[in-house]
Amino acid sequence: MNQDMVMRARVMLLSTNMRVVRGVQGLWIYRTLTPVEPEVYGSKLAYVLVEASASPLVRDLPERRTALLDEAVVVATALSPANPFRDKVLAKALAAKRREAEGRSAS
Repeated sequence: MNQDMVMRARVMLLSTNMRVVRGVQGLWIYRTLTPVEPEVYGSKLAYVLVEASASPLVRDLPERRTALLDEAVVVATALSPANPFRDKVLAKALAAKRREAEGRSAS
């Protein structure tokens, strides 16, 4: 991992005044920091990925929505069972993935 990118992501995170950074910026920050500290940032990445899958930016891109949800499930599953946020974000990711699959089959 490029240490300059990690430092930049940390500075961006510290410069915001939010519990969870959302949108494209949040995706970049948490995707950069999760490999470095997965138990700290993984749950936030999974949360932001699920949120991004519902974005109007991917409304007409079912493959992209599915990819975001698949990534969210992978990230949440990789968290330690002792992580207090693991069950919540994993359930949220799996539920969103199920809704996406049901929506595709209904179309």
